[in-house]
Amino acid sequence: MKMEEIRNLSVEEMNKKLQELREELSNLSFQHQIRPLEDTSRLKKIRKDIARIETAKGCVVE
Repeated sequence: MKMEEIRNLSVEEMNKKLQELREELSNLSFQHQIRPLEDTSRLKKIRKDIARIETAKGCVVE
């Protein structure tokens, strides 16, 4: 996700998206431990998206 897309989300939508991304990261991490993933860069992309949403949430609260 791009930062512009994230800024257009409400706080509730951000929380929902954050929960979905964390679940996906957890599942992919578990799968990667069992056998190598075809696209390991997906883990990094999800972590970056989580950080972007957390940053945007901090800006909204202020």
